[in-house]
Amino acid sequence: MTENEKEMMNSIFAKIAELDYIKPDEIPNIALYMDQVTTFMEDNLASTKRHDDDKILTKTMINNYTKNNLLPPPVKKKYSREHMLLLIFIYYFKSILSIKDIETVLKPLTEKYFSGNDTMELSSIYEELCHMEKERLDSLKDSVSSAYDKAGEAFDQLPDGEDRDTLQKFAFICNLSFDVYLKKMMIERIIDDIAAPSSKNKKD
Repeated sequence: MTENEKEMMNSIFAKIAELDYIKPDEIPNIALYMDQVTTFMEDNLASTKRHDDDKILTKTMINNYTKNNLLPPPVKKKYSREHMLLLIFIYYFKSILSIKDIETVLKPLTEKYFSGNDTMELSSIYEELCHMEKERLDSLKDSVSSAYDKAGEAFDQLPDGEDRDTLQKFAFICNLSFDVYLKKMMIERIIDDIAAPSSKNKKD
């Protein structure tokens, strides 16, 4: 592994290590206006940005989420803690799922847990899921390292140089992308299964 490659891998692992989630008790326990919502999200999810000028959340995005039934409407132009939690889920889902799929995934949460009248609060669901994901970081690092090692063994018939380095980086990207492709396919299959009963009810 060259110094540049070591630096690249270290930066990847550093990015993974610094990823954090917004804890439920960090969300203000008062309803917020839209400007306050976007500022809060921008401040607390800054570590997930790829580029410094990327936008975490905008007013247009929030309005579109409400329009497309991903997010319940605000009450007197204010957003509750439950709104904030759903917006965090949407933020992570939107990079891999369609708007329609996100609506399907979140519908059970908005229908049963959004009002806080059920046995399980939305904040408790959110906290448990985040705890589960934090526990997976070590295995994620191992998986990335394994994909990198496999890519480093590819194209060994080529002499050391720019061509081999380029193809091995491409192989690394392909290894990671294949994992994403398979998991996305699984997610879509589960979503289709979730959507199936509601589709049947509409026909009936």
